[in-house]
Amino acid sequence: MRHFLDFEKPLAELEGQIEELRRTTDAGGIDVADEIGKLRDKAEKLLAATYAKLTPWQKAQVARHPDRPKCLAYIAGLIEDFTPLAGDRAFADDQAMVGGLGRFRGRNVMVLGIEKGTDTESRIQHNFGSPRPEGYRKARRLMELAGRFNLPILTFVDTAGAFPGVEAEARGQAEAIARSIEAGLEAPVPFIATIIGEGGSGGAIAIASADRVMMLEHSIYSVISPEGCASILWRDAAQASTAAEALRLTAEDLKRLNLVDSVVPEPMGGAQRDPAGMVAAVGDRIEACLEPLLALDGATLRARRREKFLEMGRTGLV
Repeated sequence: MRHFLDFEKPLAELEGQIEELRRTTDAGGIDVADEIGKLRDKAEKLLAATYAKLTPWQKAQVARHPDRPKCLAYIAGLIEDFTPLAGDRAFADDQAMVGGLGRFRGRNVMVLGIEKGTDTESRIQHNFGSPRPEGYRKARRLMELAGRFNLPILTFVDTAGAFPGVEAEARGQAEAIARSIEAGLEAPVPFIATIIGEGGSGGAIAIASADRVMMLEHSIYSVISPEGCASILWRDAAQASTAAEALRLTAEDLKRLNLVDSVVPEPMGGAQRDPAGMVAAVGDRIEACLEPLLALDGATLRARRREKFLEMGRTGLV
């Protein structure tokens, strides 16, 4: 059953009517094909009108949609012969951070991503997409491994942020994130990151300090969640919609500010309405970004990457 967001309720009513009429036809009742066609046209127009004017807060809701394709869906759709690599060689294996070797359209690559899970069991298994320090240490280990074997790095980011628990802080969460960012900046191989849902704070940047950072049209990328920002500034999480406006967290805003490199259009109604098409579109964009980077040597890649992120700071100060 399709999940509808709060602002999609009028659309849900229309699609419910279409389903009821379809059941009438299937049960051997009168032919209502014309009526179904009219309602379907109306629903498509309403869907287009709704998604043409989404607010930042509504985009945040779309980015978190439970049916939106997650990291493992992109790996399954784009990476052949994926072989997971586990553990940080220091403490444990964090299943929120997925990583391993595979082939992307015939080329050997290292893949990393943060997986939220798709149902209750898998969400618990992957800690709702919030990695612990061992997850970021695994990311660092795999990025360094990619450098040694000259493998391009592809990452898929979807996290509300790093796990904030006491045990994570005790094991050095901040240091693990910083080291992961450093490993990304120093990687002597092409590095492409894609924000597929939420990109939350340092937990996202840890695997997104890349040559090319792409965002899906309805994804978000921010230093803090709208709810967290509202709780700090207004002591009221209900002000999340106001915070979302102020944070400039949409793909459109971030592209305009030159904080991301490109925006990947989503199917009408969001990636959740055509997961296979969305995965294929991301694959095409990754391939287009990867080709020119493969011609550059490691020293040039590192220098350009460093300059890219330094320039963000200079522009921000101005």
